[in-house]
Amino acid sequence: MTSAIKPKHQRLVLLVIALVALVGAGLLAAWALRNQASYFYLPSEIVEQAPAPDEDLRLGGMVEPGSIQPQPDGVTIRFAVGDGTTTVPVSFTGIAPALFQENSGVVAEGYMGQDGTFVATNLLAKHDENYMPRELEGMSREQARQRIEATLE
Repeated sequence: MTSAIKPKHQRLVLLVIALVALVGAGLLAAWALRNQASYFYLPSEIVEQAPAPDEDLRLGGMVEPGSIQPQPDGVTIRFAVGDGTTTVPVSFTGIAPALFQENSGVVAEGYMGQDGTFVATNLLAKHDENYMPRELEGMSREQARQRIEATLE
């Protein structure tokens, strides 16, 4: 018994089915990852539209001058993150990154506590574009270039 559909049409049907499946998989993946993007909220955005308590999110901004307060337990620090218009209090328990300091950029991963304090579970400190490794500090640009080239040989 022969097939009623010509081979040319069979290939076309298979192609259409494959495209529908591919688009469906892409939409399903996008829907599943919609809240998992690496986007961070600014303090003014959090104040304007408060997230649900215990919702995982990222808070990004600048560490406010004079706001870093080490707590008596030795591992918790409290500080404020601002964006020029609004500040949000943050509490972090753990070892802060070496680049974490006042007037520097920070992205804190965590959630908003019931009392309006952002509870950070992880801190990501940003460095400026003028970063220089300790091994190259004090060298001229030419000396640093030579030292780097020597390590690549």
